Amino acid sequence: MAANLTPQYLKAEENYRRATTPEEELKWLQIMFAEIPKHKASEKMQMMLKTKMSDVRKEMEQSRSAGKKGGAAKSFKIPRQGAGTCIVIGGPNAGKSQLLAAMTKARPEVAPYPFTTNAPMPGMMPWNDVFVQLIDTPPITPDFLEPYLLGYLRGADLVLLMLDLGDDDGITQCQDVLNRIAATKTRLARESGLDEDDVGLSYTKTFLVPNKIDVPDAEERLELFHELCSTNFDEFKISATEGTGLEELRDAIYKTMNVVRVYTKQPTQKEPDRDRPFTVRQGDTVLDLAEQIHKDYVEKFKFGRVWGEAVHDGTVVKGDYVIREGDVVEIHVAS
Repeated sequence: MAANLTPQYLKAEENYRRATTPEEELKWLQIMFAEIPKHKASEKMQMMLKTKMSDVRKEMEQSRSAGKKGGAAKSFKIPRQGAGTCIVIGGPNAGKSQLLAAMTKARPEVAPYPFTTNAPMPGMMPWNDVFVQLIDTPPITPDFLEPYLLGYLRGADLVLLMLDLGDDDGITQCQDVLNRIAATKTRLARESGLDEDDVGLSYTKTFLVPNKIDVPDAEERLELFHELCSTNFDEFKISATEGTGLEELRDAIYKTMNVVRVYTKQPTQKEPDRDRPFTVRQGDTVLDLAEQIHKDYVEKFKFGRVWGEAVHDGTVVKGDYVIREGDVVEIHVAS
């Protein structure tokens, strides 16, 4: 990437990677172009951004034309909720729906036949006093990949790739998922980010989740998978039906969200609401929190007061104060 990228650029780049619609993509690409330092070292990136903005505009126009003709592709809009979003993918009968049912209060249909899930289903996974959004998805095969699913993968904080250890077919099905996604510009990877040479090529952090580890020959099948398919994903062996390994996976999912919990209170309150914290990304500021509470608070922001381990109780701070885990923040705005 170009040298000396500003924090504003990097934030726009992250939001662009998480965009789920062409309109959102264009918005953040325009901000990226406005924020990128204009010097010789960034000329290649500037050209890529211009090209990508042109491509997105064409995509938007084609989508509008298709909509007028009644040919728009199927889509499911699921608003982001909680501390982050985790997408669960895999082949038929890999145990995606069973995992969602085990880790959230969602009640998807669970059945021993393929394509039980034909639409994405969200659920909220609790972790202490916050929640992470888990989304179950239709199976991926060599011949079947819902187009909207690529947007889900691109915008997710984490992907769980399910490997069915229940029978030998599970190995082939997981390989099929990897191959099908590798043929797109939305890739699974050990860490999330954009390609240095192609801003349209994105990578999303992925965990490999071998499921049904409790069945006979499961360990042998997992060893065979490793021999046949080389991946560098972090791995969490589980049994979604028996609960084996789920707590370790739950903790790892939350840690990947890269957020801190912050508690808020009104100036008239003595104590904050400890039952419902906000979550902000590591490195976010009091002004970022103010925007999350209410968009008008950014323009009307005067100062904040903070109680936490890094400051004295009630310390008055500016909008650029970086929030720490467990801080209590009081936002003061102009009336």
